[in-house]
Amino acid sequence: MNLVDSFADISRFRALRRDIHAHPELGFEEHRTSKIVADLLREWGIETHTGIAGTGVVGVLRCGNGKRSIGLRADLDALPLQEENHFAHRSQHDGRMHACGHDGHTTMLLAAAWHLSKARDFDGTVHFIFQPAEEMGKAGALKMVQEGLFDRFPCEAIFALHNFSVPTGSFALNQGALMASSNTWKVTLHGRGTHASQPHTGIDPVAAAIDLGQQLQTLVAKVIPSTQRALLAVTQIQGSGAPNVIPDEAWVGGTVRTFSVEATDKIESGLRRLADGIAAAHGCRAEIAFRRASPPVVNHEREARFAAQVMREVVGAEHVDDEFPAVLAAEDFAHMLRVRPGCYAFIGNGDGGHRMPDHGPGPCIIHNTSFDFNDEIIPIGASYFVRLAQKWLAQA
Repeated sequence: MNLVDSFADISRFRALRRDIHAHPELGFEEHRTSKIVADLLREWGIETHTGIAGTGVVGVLRCGNGKRSIGLRADLDALPLQEENHFAHRSQHDGRMHACGHDGHTTMLLAAAWHLSKARDFDGTVHFIFQPAEEMGKAGALKMVQEGLFDRFPCEAIFALHNFSVPTGSFALNQGALMASSNTWKVTLHGRGTHASQPHTGIDPVAAAIDLGQQLQTLVAKVIPSTQRALLAVTQIQGSGAPNVIPDEAWVGGTVRTFSVEATDKIESGLRRLADGIAAAHGCRAEIAFRRASPPVVNHEREARFAAQVMREVVGAEHVDDEFPAVLAAEDFAHMLRVRPGCYAFIGNGDGGHRMPDHGPGPCIIHNTSFDFNDEIIPIGASYFVRLAQKWLAQA
């Protein structure tokens, strides 16, 4: 590996990452984390802006006379999960956990900011973007964009990393759609409640909800060509709160993931058509909610090629997969890629062998209550960010 020499000793950043892990904060509530970020940026002499999209922070570092600029982004928030790990840096807050590795993403970008502020071996402007509320469909990236992120901090291109369960010391990306859109749906069936022993005196919305859930299992195959990937999952159903009551209403809900707006349109239209038809067949009325949380993460070809070349210089060509197949997970960095060219990529977090004793019984994959970020990859991700900024700004 060809890592930045400054990261030979990462003990400071390891301690920082574990401190953030122990104090997770949910979207738009990252007050402690944002203060840590802002305080460190100021300590290092980086121009610091706070309060962007509530708890977002942007650091601006200029050097030389170069007119070029680049944006590097990390996410700040945790998940509403109960951590099952019991090592020393486990979450100190019940029901909140850094189960997606944003503690590590923030730390890698801070490490890069520290080195660049110290070395100042580049010519141009680097914007260090620390985004709130990536999780749970809160769309912190969109809020930052809507509040003028790229007007206030002009970036020629924007880049981000996310840890993933590929081998430690590797990167994975592609030159197109890397992650899916995130959409949620909920259909409430309105009937007429009655006692369960007298179903003929009411209109049963639970039967309609069950019927709709079953029919939706085949919707994607009916509206999306088999050459395209898309998913509709039924993940929620709710009826009566008592076993002997047919309720006035029941609802069924879930998620839709696609790689194009056109596919999302087709699935939403089909869902609405099915819901209305099945509701009518049961004598119910359907109330349909379809929310588009984030579009697909689509990398820009030029920026993806550039990023992949930097990755090869950091970890070697054999450790960079630049034709990684798209995954059906979602990321709101997509909103930034819709208004600026850029590249989103995965950095290998390994298979969990790095975890300390007393970790939870589950696998070390994101959104799992036994997850922990791999501190060994902090210097890898930080070196990538440093070299990416240097080489992007050095272009003629």
